[in-house]
Amino acid sequence: MDEKDLKILKILMENGRMSYTEIAKKLNTSESSIRKRVKKMEEEGIIKGYSVIIDPSKLGYNVVALTGFDTEPDKFLYVAKELCKFDEVKKVFTSTGDHMIMAEIWAKDGKEFSDLIFNKLGKIEGVKKICPAIILEQLK
Repeated sequence: MDEKDLKILKILMENGRMSYTEIAKKLNTSESSIRKRVKKMEEEGIIKGYSVIIDPSKLGYNVVALTGFDTEPDKFLYVAKELCKFDEVKKVFTSTGDHMIMAEIWAKDGKEFSDLIFNKLGKIEGVKKICPAIILEQLK
């Protein structure tokens, strides 16, 4: 990786849909050079994929929460995999710190969120404690 690769990555992180031609113009180089560099970064696993950033509220999800899960040690991976099965659970991370597992959860409203936490996720075998933090505003 060199300075040009880092600049390409920065541009793609800001706008993953920008064309190779536009990137080439910004970096004063050829489109084929950008194409080769991006392909190489994809092959090396530096670029893992491309995604869309969605505003949950525009889809009717008015509650978004980062939620910590503490588990029985021997059920740690089981709980993480079970969380991944729920459509409302958008991201699951294993972590160090205050909680063993962190998840991003979307719900239509507080009632739906409570039902999900207490009647579904909280019933997963091995879950000891759930600590939700509802997101008020995303700044970055």
